[in-house]
Amino acid sequence: MHTNYYFLRLLAPALTQQLQGYRVATCFSQEKDELVIGLTNGTAEFWLKAQLSAAFPALALPETFHRARANSVDLLPGLLGQQVQQVAALPQDRVLQFRFQSGATLLFKLYSSRPNAIFRPTNDDPAELFHQRYTPDADIRPVAAPQSDTPTLPDTATPESALNPLKRYPALSDLPARYLRAHGYDLATPDEREQQVQELISRLENPTKLYIITLEGRTRLSLLPLGEVERTLPPEPIAALRLFVPLALSRRAYESEMRQVRQLLERRTDEATTSAAMARTRLHALEHTAGYRQTADLIMAHLSQIPAGATQVEVVDFYQDNQPRLIKLKPTETPQRTAQNLYRKAKNQQIETRQLSERAERREAEAFWCLERLEELAALPAELKTLRQWRKQHQLEPETKAKTVQELPFKIFEDSGFTILVGRNAQNNDLLTQRYAHKDDLWLHAKDVSGSHVVVRHRAGQPVPEPVIERAAQLAAWYSRRQNDSLCPVTVTPKKFVRKPKGALPGQVLVEREKVILVAPANPFERVG
Repeated sequence: MHTNYYFLRLLAPALTQQLQGYRVATCFSQEKDELVIGLTNGTAEFWLKAQLSAAFPALALPETFHRARANSVDLLPGLLGQQVQQVAALPQDRVLQFRFQSGATLLFKLYSSRPNAIFRPTNDDPAELFHQRYTPDADIRPVAAPQSDTPTLPDTATPESALNPLKRYPALSDLPARYLRAHGYDLATPDEREQQVQELISRLENPTKLYIITLEGRTRLSLLPLGEVERTLPPEPIAALRLFVPLALSRRAYESEMRQVRQLLERRTDEATTSAAMARTRLHALEHTAGYRQTADLIMAHLSQIPAGATQVEVVDFYQDNQPRLIKLKPTETPQRTAQNLYRKAKNQQIETRQLSERAERREAEAFWCLERLEELAALPAELKTLRQWRKQHQLEPETKAKTVQELPFKIFEDSGFTILVGRNAQNNDLLTQRYAHKDDLWLHAKDVSGSHVVVRHRAGQPVPEPVIERAAQLAAWYSRRQNDSLCPVTVTPKKFVRKPKGALPGQVLVEREKVILVAPANPFERVG
């Protein structure tokens, strides 16, 4: 209820009394959706920080405030020097109005979906809006000296409001309605409902206590005891806001970061589990089907039976209980050449089998690690500081450089906190490798064919995990001439071992040291967007 009419009705006279003789000394913003106003009477200062975001509109009243040296901008120059005359709540609305001695007005519209601040030097001047995209707010007019202590008058009674008197009070919000229903309002007679509503309105207009409550997982400031009451406060709205707003913002930040970490771990668990399952499936297929070496052996054992230019031959498969087997051949290729190619593929298949086994074990271990972290996360104390320490300990911090990275002229992928850059063409490859890549970055390229240069950005003190290298290699294979091959050898090396010879064509480089891994060409990031 911190933006509800009945709380603003309590807050307005307290601010009027507090700000007698105060003038606006500064008005600026240093964060999105934030308007900070500093006032002084010459000896003391008073700060008002309006949080004008749709997620959590609020008026914070910090006792002190330190303006940042950078990233702050002055706003509403006509407000400077204005002396406060009166603060009032607009009748039956979520708008708090500051009127100044000169006749200027500043309205804080605290609607949850479209909060705003509206300043007018005089009643006849056009409105200056904090959120300029909300142009209809320019039509909201200040009210001439509204009295916050005037009793609330209900709207004209209708047949519907006679049965449900709550309909006559649109400014009640959800908490008063919940409070009434918790006290038998739905089962009461019309006369009993009328009496309950009048008692409620009287209590809201003259509250004796304020409450910080938790209701459905949200921390809220209430004029009524509802949900889980955490704190009971005297009816001093300025002190209540100073306690409630920092507490609510801290908890919202905790809940947001907790949700981010949980989603990250769940996503990584799903990806690791899927990758391990795919590796196991491929491994099973390789182990339970006739391999390239067996086929090559059969061709060599039956060379005398294969006529020149044959497209297929039926042989006795001594690996499968002497069952007949049909082997396809290339008419433009000798059987010996076909067998030689199959032996080469068999060697690659052995490498693939080993890598698949390693990948499955590695990804299963990663999935298990993520599940363990999820269990730890659930047991952590509900404190933002503790969560951030735990997040840093396990290298699960948010990716703060994502916005800067998006400005680079390459294909960009994010994987487990590492940035992967992919060149778009030969000239772009040169730009990536020669100007943007650091000597400690990891450089990848499909071996012996043209394709994109791929760079995995180095992170200090953090070696690139094998799964990240594997996915970067898949990208290098995918953005190359080997895109349609079943397997592609990919060169992996630190960028410091890559140099461009004098006079080389765009995209051409020499690699002094390399490691070659076999991967299936793919864009592993397409599935998750």
